[in-house]
Amino acid sequence: MSMKVAQPWFELHQYSNDITLVREPHVLGGAFTNMWHVRGRDCDLLLDSGMGVLSLREHVALLSERPVICVASHTHFDHIGGHHEFEQRVVHEAEADILASADPVDTVLEGYREHAFDALPYEGFEPSNYAITPAPATRSVREGDIIDLGDRHFEVRHLPGHSPGSIVLWEQATATLISGDVITQGKLLDELYHSDSDAYVDSLGRIRNLSVDIVLPGHYEPFGRQRFVELIDNYVATKKRPMCPSSPVSRS
Repeated sequence: MSMKVAQPWFELHQYSNDITLVREPHVLGGAFTNMWHVRGRDCDLLLDSGMGVLSLREHVALLSERPVICVASHTHFDHIGGHHEFEQRVVHEAEADILASADPVDTVLEGYREHAFDALPYEGFEPSNYAITPAPATRSVREGDIIDLGDRHFEVRHLPGHSPGSIVLWEQATATLISGDVITQGKLLDELYHSDSDAYVDSLGRIRNLSVDIVLPGHYEPFGRQRFVELIDNYVATKKRPMCPSSPVSRS
């Protein structure tokens, strides 16, 4: 059965603290793709840019109003499709080469392409021809670097496991964690070609004691601290590795 054209392709949901969810709901078998926009004083932040099948700047007005720092939580195809539209493109140094090449194997598009779409973005779109546009980074980051919006500051936490260059952004002032695919309410994927489950366990252990109020993930719905801890503990338990002894709760 042929797929129907979905209109509109993007959904917008307003959250507190000038945060907007830009979502592509018609992809990945209901797993969605979430993009998080944060309004800042001097510029805005966009973590991840979705599939790239329709222009974000043309279809989402808030992404063309002001300068935007477009950050990749990692370089899988469903998170970097629109990066080429933005002048400021940020990625962890471990995956800068992938963002620049957009190779279908390195972005894990190969093998997922035929099953990536639940609807069409426009008439005549052919999923079999879908590809990512290369978008060389204008800045590479590492652990502890800051994404500065003027009045808001997000710290980069490098958390390999899902991929070598996976990052989350932590805003201490609002206890907000924008998590990409590092932690979501779906299955935490550690079986891709460059995944590492041991590194994943270590990474989750490093953030377990953050005083998180809200987690804004790359897929599915946001959640709070109780669910955050539960998801981490459940994953670690499946790997049959004990967590390190808990340390005092920290916001840093």
